[in-house]
Amino acid sequence: MPKTYDRAYFDKWYRDPRHAVASAAELKRKVALAVAQAEYYLGRPLRNVLDVGCGEAPWRAPLRALRPGVAYRGLDASAYVVARYGRSRNIGLARFGQLEHLRFDARFDLIVCTDVLHYLRPGEIRAGLAGIGEMLEGVAFLEAFTSRDDVIGDREGFLSRPPSWYLRQFTQAGLLPCGSHCYLGPRLERHIAALERAQVAG
Repeated sequence: MPKTYDRAYFDKWYRDPRHAVASAAELKRKVALAVAQAEYYLGRPLRNVLDVGCGEAPWRAPLRALRPGVAYRGLDASAYVVARYGRSRNIGLARFGQLEHLRFDARFDLIVCTDVLHYLRPGEIRAGLAGIGEMLEGVAFLEAFTSRDDVIGDREGFLSRPPSWYLRQFTQAGLLPCGSHCYLGPRLERHIAALERAQVAG
C-alpha cells in the first residue's frame, strides 16, 4: 500500500516530539548554510528558490527571514499539502520526476530537495535531476541519506544506496558536489577550484 502524505503524516514526523527528528534551530542553520553557499558562488544576493518535495514548506519562513525579498516556489506530490497550503505558500502539485519536463520563467539561484531522494526509484531520480541541472542557476541543496548513514526517522520505503550511486547520478546531471549536501549547477563549473569539489568513496 503506497505511503500517504496527509495531515497525519506531517503531524507525526514534523510536530510530534516523540517522532520529529529535526528542531527549528537545526532547520535555520541548514537554510543559512544553503543560502550562504549559493550567494558565495553566485557573487550576489539570492533572488529565487525552488523547493522540490517541500511538504508543508518549512524552509519558506526561515528563507524569508534571511532574505525578505526572495521569490519562493514549492512543489510537492501531496494533494493534502497543495489543498491546504498551495495558495498561501505558493506550492504546486508535482512529483520529483516531472522536473524533467517542468520549466518556469527563470532559472533558480537555489534548488532545495531534502529528505526525498532516498524514497524514490532510480528512474524518477534521473528524470528529476535532468530538470534540476537545466533549471539551476546557482546551487542545489540535495539532502539524501545512504547505506553509510545511521538513518533515523521515517524508514518506510527508504531505499538504501551507497554514496557513490548518488554521486554518479548528480554528475551525469552536470551537478558538482561542493560539500554539505550542496551541488553547483553546470553554469558555475568555472567558479570552483579542484579542492572545493567534495569526493566520497564507496
